[in-house]
Amino acid sequence: MSNASESWLPAAFNRGHAYRDRVEQSERSVAGFYAARYGHSDQAVWMERLAAGEISCNGQQLRADGPLSAGDRLLWHRPPWQEEAVPVLSERAVVFDDGDLLVLNKPSGLPVLPAGGFLEHTLLTQLKRWAPETRPVHRLGRFTSGLLVCARRPETRAWLSAQLRDSTAAGVDSEAGRTCRKVYLALTQPLPEEWCVGECRTVATAIGRRPHPLLGQIWCAADPQDAAALPSRSAFTLLERREDSCLVEVVIQTGRPHQIRIHAAAIGSPLLGDPLYRAGGLAEPGSLPGDAGYQLHAHRLTLRFPMGEERQLEAAVPQDLTLQGQ
Repeated sequence: MSNASESWLPAAFNRGHAYRDRVEQSERSVAGFYAARYGHSDQAVWMERLAAGEISCNGQQLRADGPLSAGDRLLWHRPPWQEEAVPVLSERAVVFDDGDLLVLNKPSGLPVLPAGGFLEHTLLTQLKRWAPETRPVHRLGRFTSGLLVCARRPETRAWLSAQLRDSTAAGVDSEAGRTCRKVYLALTQPLPEEWCVGECRTVATAIGRRPHPLLGQIWCAADPQDAAALPSRSAFTLLERREDSCLVEVVIQTGRPHQIRIHAAAIGSPLLGDPLYRAGGLAEPGSLPGDAGYQLHAHRLTLRFPMGEERQLEAAVPQDLTLQGQ
Protein backbone atom coordinates (compact mmCIF):
# COMPACT_ATOMS: atom_id res chain seq x y z
CA MET A 1 0.00 0.00 0.00
CA SER A 2 1.30 3.45 -0.87
CA ASN A 3 1.09 6.38 1.49
CA ALA A 4 0.96 8.83 -1.38
CA SER A 5 -2.16 10.92 -1.67
CA GLU A 6 -3.78 11.19 -5.11
CA SER A 7 -5.23 14.63 -4.50
CA TRP A 8 -4.94 17.68 -2.29
CA LEU A 9 -7.51 19.82 -0.57
CA PRO A 10 -6.75 23.33 -1.88
CA ALA A 11 -6.01 26.27 0.38
CA ALA A 12 -9.28 27.77 1.60
CA PHE A 13 -10.78 30.03 4.24
CA ASN A 14 -12.35 28.34 7.24
CA ARG A 15 -15.36 29.64 9.17
CA GLY A 16 -13.39 31.24 11.98
CA HIS A 17 -13.33 30.05 15.56
CA ALA A 18 -14.44 31.13 19.04
CA TYR A 19 -11.75 30.94 21.73
CA ARG A 20 -13.18 30.85 25.25
CA ASP A 21 -11.16 31.73 28.35
CA ARG A 22 -11.91 32.20 32.04
CA VAL A 23 -9.93 34.78 34.01
CA GLU A 24 -8.36 33.15 37.08
CA GLN A 25 -7.22 36.35 38.82
CA SER A 26 -7.74 40.07 38.34
CA GLU A 27 -5.89 41.60 35.39
CA ARG A 28 -5.10 45.21 34.57
CA SER A 29 -5.67 44.82 30.85
CA VAL A 30 -7.67 42.66 28.44
CA ALA A 31 -4.96 43.07 25.81
CA GLY A 32 -2.31 42.16 28.38
CA PHE A 33 -4.22 39.05 29.40
CA TYR A 34 -4.46 37.86 25.79
CA ALA A 35 -0.83 38.70 24.99
CA ALA A 36 0.22 36.49 27.90
CA ARG A 37 -2.30 33.76 27.08
CA TYR A 38 -1.63 33.61 23.33
CA GLY A 39 2.01 34.45 22.70
CA HIS A 40 1.65 34.59 18.92
CA SER A 41 0.37 38.22 19.13
CA ASP A 42 1.60 41.18 21.17
CA GLN A 43 -0.55 43.71 23.04
CA ALA A 44 -0.75 46.08 20.08
CA VAL A 45 -2.37 43.36 17.95
CA TRP A 46 -4.86 42.55 20.72
CA MET A 47 -5.75 46.24 20.96
CA GLU A 48 -6.60 46.15 17.25
CA ARG A 49 -8.81 43.10 17.82
CA LEU A 50 -10.57 44.88 20.65
CA ALA A 51 -11.20 47.88 18.41
CA ALA A 52 -12.58 45.56 15.72
CA GLY A 53 -15.14 44.16 18.15
CA GLU A 54 -13.75 40.61 18.11
CA ILE A 55 -13.67 40.20 21.93
CA SER A 56 -16.54 39.90 24.42
CA CYS A 57 -16.51 39.76 28.23
CA ASN A 58 -19.38 38.08 30.08
CA GLY A 59 -21.47 38.30 26.92
CA GLN A 60 -20.81 42.00 26.29
CA GLN A 61 -18.82 43.10 23.26
CA LEU A 62 -15.73 45.12 24.18
CA ARG A 63 -14.48 48.10 22.19
CA ALA A 64 -11.69 49.31 24.43
CA ASP A 65 -9.11 47.90 26.80
CA GLY A 66 -9.77 47.72 30.53
CA PRO A 67 -9.33 45.68 33.71
CA LEU A 68 -10.61 42.14 34.27
CA SER A 69 -11.88 40.47 37.43
CA ALA A 70 -11.39 36.89 38.57
CA GLY A 71 -14.16 34.76 37.10
CA ASP A 72 -14.73 36.92 34.01
CA ARG A 73 -15.46 34.90 30.88
CA LEU A 74 -13.85 36.05 27.67
CA LEU A 75 -14.72 35.13 24.11
CA TRP A 76 -12.51 35.93 21.14
CA HIS A 77 -14.32 35.57 17.82
CA ARG A 78 -11.38 34.94 15.53
CA PRO A 79 -12.38 35.86 11.94
CA PRO A 80 -11.99 33.25 9.16
CA TRP A 81 -8.42 32.69 7.99
CA GLN A 82 -6.94 30.80 5.08
CA GLU A 83 -5.62 27.31 5.78
CA GLU A 84 -2.90 25.80 3.61
CA ALA A 85 -3.53 23.01 1.13
CA VAL A 86 -3.27 19.50 2.61
CA PRO A 87 -3.39 15.95 1.24
CA VAL A 88 -6.77 14.27 0.96
CA LEU A 89 -7.15 11.22 3.20
CA SER A 90 -8.70 8.36 1.25
CA GLU A 91 -9.81 4.87 2.24
CA ARG A 92 -6.72 3.58 0.42
CA ALA A 93 -4.76 4.84 3.44
CA VAL A 94 -6.31 2.13 5.64
CA VAL A 95 -3.69 -0.35 6.89
CA PHE A 96 -5.93 -2.26 9.30
CA ASP A 97 -9.63 -2.11 10.18
CA ASP A 98 -11.51 -4.64 12.30
CA GLY A 99 -14.61 -2.50 12.71
CA ASP A 100 -13.27 -0.87 15.87
CA LEU A 101 -9.51 -0.40 15.64
CA LEU A 102 -8.52 1.61 12.57
CA VAL A 103 -4.86 2.12 11.60
CA LEU A 104 -4.04 4.59 8.83
CA ASN A 105 -0.97 5.34 6.76
CA LYS A 106 -1.05 9.12 7.23
CA PRO A 107 0.37 11.15 4.34
CA SER A 108 3.06 13.72 5.01
CA GLY A 109 1.68 17.26 5.15
CA LEU A 110 -1.63 16.44 6.83
CA PRO A 111 -2.10 17.69 10.44
CA VAL A 112 -3.84 15.19 12.71
CA LEU A 113 -5.68 17.63 15.02
CA PRO A 114 -6.39 21.38 14.98
CA ALA A 115 -3.22 23.33 15.82
CA GLY A 116 -0.65 25.62 14.27
CA GLY A 117 -3.08 27.56 12.08
CA PHE A 118 -5.12 24.51 11.06
CA LEU A 119 -8.73 24.16 12.15
CA GLU A 120 -10.61 22.34 9.39
CA HIS A 121 -7.81 21.06 7.13
CA THR A 122 -6.99 18.16 9.47
CA LEU A 123 -7.06 14.39 9.41
CA LEU A 124 -9.73 14.46 12.13
CA THR A 125 -12.09 16.56 9.98
CA GLN A 126 -11.57 14.35 6.94
CA LEU A 127 -11.91 11.17 8.98
CA LYS A 128 -15.32 12.24 10.29
CA ARG A 129 -16.69 12.24 6.74
CA TRP A 130 -16.29 8.49 6.19
CA ALA A 131 -15.78 7.15 9.72
CA PRO A 132 -17.64 9.70 11.88
CA GLU A 133 -17.33 7.85 15.19
CA THR A 134 -13.57 7.30 14.83
CA ARG A 135 -10.95 9.36 16.68
CA PRO A 136 -7.13 9.29 16.62
CA VAL A 137 -5.50 7.78 19.71
CA HIS A 138 -2.22 9.71 19.36
CA ARG A 139 -0.59 12.33 17.16
CA LEU A 140 2.02 12.43 14.45
CA GLY A 141 3.71 15.66 13.37
CA ARG A 142 2.23 17.28 10.29
CA PHE A 143 5.13 16.19 8.07
CA THR A 144 5.58 12.79 9.71
CA SER A 145 3.99 10.08 7.60
CA GLY A 146 3.01 6.54 8.49
CA LEU A 147 1.09 4.58 11.07
CA LEU A 148 -1.59 6.47 12.97
CA VAL A 149 -3.76 4.49 15.41
CA CYS A 150 -7.47 5.36 15.64
CA ALA A 151 -10.46 3.64 17.21
CA ARG A 152 -14.23 3.88 17.10
CA ARG A 153 -15.15 2.80 20.63
CA PRO A 154 -14.15 5.01 23.62
CA GLU A 155 -13.09 1.92 25.59
CA THR A 156 -10.71 0.88 22.82
CA ARG A 157 -9.24 4.37 22.62
CA ALA A 158 -8.68 4.28 26.38
CA TRP A 159 -6.70 1.03 26.46
CA LEU A 160 -4.76 1.92 23.31
CA SER A 161 -3.84 5.30 24.73
CA ALA A 162 -2.70 3.69 27.97
CA GLN A 163 -0.64 1.10 26.10
CA LEU A 164 1.07 3.68 23.91
CA ARG A 165 1.72 5.90 26.92
CA ASP A 166 2.95 3.15 29.26
CA SER A 167 5.17 1.60 26.60
CA THR A 168 7.07 4.86 26.20
CA ALA A 169 7.30 5.72 29.90
CA ALA A 170 10.67 6.88 31.13
CA GLY A 171 10.98 3.97 33.53
CA VAL A 172 10.85 1.30 30.83
CA ASP A 173 14.44 0.80 29.71
CA SER A 174 14.31 -2.62 28.13
CA GLU A 175 12.33 -4.16 25.31
CA ALA A 176 11.16 -6.92 27.65
CA GLY A 177 8.85 -4.58 29.53
CA ARG A 178 7.10 -3.19 26.48
CA THR A 179 3.60 -3.98 25.24
CA CYS A 180 4.18 -2.12 21.98
CA ARG A 181 7.16 -1.24 19.82
CA LYS A 182 7.34 1.78 17.52
CA VAL A 183 9.85 1.88 14.68
CA TYR A 184 10.52 4.91 12.48
CA LEU A 185 12.58 5.57 9.36
CA ALA A 186 14.24 8.91 8.67
CA LEU A 187 16.89 10.67 6.64
CA THR A 188 19.50 12.53 8.68
CA GLN A 189 22.43 14.69 7.83
CA PRO A 190 25.61 12.55 7.62
CA LEU A 191 26.38 10.66 10.83
CA PRO A 192 29.98 10.48 12.14
CA GLU A 193 32.27 8.42 9.91
CA GLU A 194 33.02 5.95 12.71
CA TRP A 195 29.34 4.96 12.86
CA CYS A 196 29.21 1.70 10.89
CA VAL A 197 26.30 0.56 8.74
CA GLY A 198 24.18 -1.79 10.86
CA GLU A 199 25.44 -0.30 14.13
CA CYS A 200 22.87 0.78 16.73
CA ARG A 201 23.51 3.56 19.24
CA THR A 202 21.24 4.85 22.01
CA VAL A 203 20.66 8.59 22.41
CA ALA A 204 19.58 9.63 25.90
CA THR A 205 19.50 13.43 25.68
CA ALA A 206 16.84 14.81 28.04
CA ILE A 207 14.14 17.00 26.48
CA GLY A 208 12.87 20.20 28.05
CA ARG A 209 11.37 23.60 27.29
CA ARG A 210 13.48 26.58 26.27
CA PRO A 211 12.54 30.15 25.32
CA HIS A 212 11.40 30.75 21.73
CA PRO A 213 10.51 34.17 20.25
CA LEU A 214 7.51 32.93 18.24
CA LEU A 215 6.00 30.47 20.72
CA GLY A 216 7.20 31.64 24.10
CA GLN A 217 8.67 28.20 24.80
CA ILE A 218 9.55 25.20 22.67
CA TRP A 219 10.71 21.62 23.26
CA CYS A 220 14.45 21.20 22.72
CA ALA A 221 17.47 19.38 24.08
CA ALA A 222 17.18 20.33 27.73
CA ASP A 223 19.40 22.67 29.64
CA PRO A 224 21.58 20.47 31.91
CA GLN A 225 20.33 22.52 34.89
CA ASP A 226 16.66 21.98 34.04
CA ALA A 227 15.19 19.93 36.90
CA ALA A 228 11.92 19.50 34.97
CA ALA A 229 13.59 17.97 31.89
CA LEU A 230 12.08 14.72 30.62
CA PRO A 231 14.33 11.62 30.43
CA SER A 232 14.34 10.40 26.83
CA ARG A 233 15.82 7.45 24.93
CA SER A 234 15.96 6.61 21.23
CA ALA A 235 17.86 3.79 19.52
CA PHE A 236 19.32 4.85 16.13
CA THR A 237 20.48 2.19 13.66
CA LEU A 238 22.40 3.29 10.56
CA LEU A 239 20.87 1.50 7.57
CA GLU A 240 22.61 3.22 4.66
CA ARG A 241 25.07 6.00 3.90
CA ARG A 242 24.27 8.27 0.97
CA GLU A 243 26.14 11.12 -0.67
CA ASP A 244 24.59 13.83 1.49
CA SER A 245 22.56 11.93 4.09
CA CYS A 246 22.07 8.77 6.11
CA LEU A 247 19.04 6.48 6.22
CA VAL A 248 18.34 5.43 9.81
CA GLU A 249 15.89 3.27 11.71
CA VAL A 250 14.80 4.69 15.06
CA VAL A 251 13.11 2.80 17.89
CA ILE A 252 11.74 5.23 20.45
CA GLN A 253 11.96 4.02 24.04
CA THR A 254 10.21 7.11 25.43
CA GLY A 255 7.53 9.25 23.83
CA ARG A 256 8.55 12.91 24.11
CA PRO A 257 7.52 15.85 21.89
CA HIS A 258 9.57 15.93 18.67
CA GLN A 259 11.86 13.31 20.21
CA ILE A 260 13.40 11.89 17.05
CA ARG A 261 14.00 15.32 15.54
CA ILE A 262 15.61 16.57 18.76
CA HIS A 263 17.73 13.46 19.33
CA ALA A 264 19.03 13.44 15.75
CA ALA A 265 20.00 17.09 16.13
CA ALA A 266 21.50 16.46 19.58
CA ILE A 267 24.08 14.05 18.13
CA GLY A 268 25.03 16.56 15.44
CA SER A 269 23.03 15.07 12.55
CA PRO A 270 19.60 16.76 12.35
CA LEU A 271 16.95 15.24 10.12
CA LEU A 272 17.81 16.18 6.55
CA GLY A 273 15.98 19.39 5.67
CA ASP A 274 14.61 19.98 9.18
CA PRO A 275 14.10 23.76 9.36
CA LEU A 276 13.62 23.81 13.15
CA TYR A 277 16.20 21.75 15.02
CA ARG A 278 19.87 22.48 14.47
CA ALA A 279 22.97 20.52 15.45
CA GLY A 280 23.10 20.30 19.22
CA GLY A 281 19.32 19.97 19.65
CA LEU A 282 18.30 23.63 19.99
CA ALA A 283 15.65 25.34 17.86
CA GLU A 284 16.00 27.99 15.18
CA PRO A 285 14.31 31.15 16.51
CA GLY A 286 12.48 31.89 13.25
CA SER A 287 11.08 28.39 12.64
CA LEU A 288 8.07 26.47 13.95
CA PRO A 289 7.43 22.74 14.61
CA GLY A 290 4.99 22.53 11.68
CA ASP A 291 7.44 23.83 9.08
CA ALA A 292 8.15 21.44 6.22
CA GLY A 293 11.42 19.96 5.03
CA TYR A 294 12.23 16.78 6.94
CA GLN A 295 11.34 13.16 6.17
CA LEU A 296 10.20 10.95 9.05
CA HIS A 297 8.00 7.86 8.70
CA ALA A 298 6.24 5.77 11.36
CA HIS A 299 7.03 2.44 9.72
CA ARG A 300 6.19 -0.42 12.10
CA LEU A 301 4.07 -0.82 15.21
CA THR A 302 3.51 -3.84 17.42
CA LEU A 303 0.36 -3.77 19.55
CA ARG A 304 -0.74 -6.26 22.20
CA PHE A 305 -4.50 -6.68 22.48
CA PRO A 306 -6.36 -7.15 25.81
CA MET A 307 -6.77 -10.91 25.25
CA GLY A 308 -3.02 -11.34 24.71
CA GLU A 309 -3.00 -11.33 20.91
CA GLU A 310 -0.08 -9.45 19.38
CA ARG A 311 -0.39 -7.76 16.01
CA GLN A 312 2.39 -6.27 13.91
CA LEU A 313 1.42 -3.42 11.60
CA GLU A 314 3.47 -1.86 8.83
CA ALA A 315 3.04 1.21 6.61
CA ALA A 316 4.50 1.24 3.12
CA VAL A 317 7.72 3.22 2.94
CA PRO A 318 8.01 6.45 0.90
CA GLN A 319 10.39 6.12 -2.04
CA ASP A 320 13.06 8.42 -0.54
CA LEU A 321 13.22 6.28 2.61
CA THR A 322 13.77 2.93 0.88
CA LEU A 323 17.21 1.36 0.67
CA GLN A 324 18.76 2.49 -2.61
CA GLY A 325 20.27 -0.95 -3.17
CA GLN A 326 16.82 -2.57 -3.30
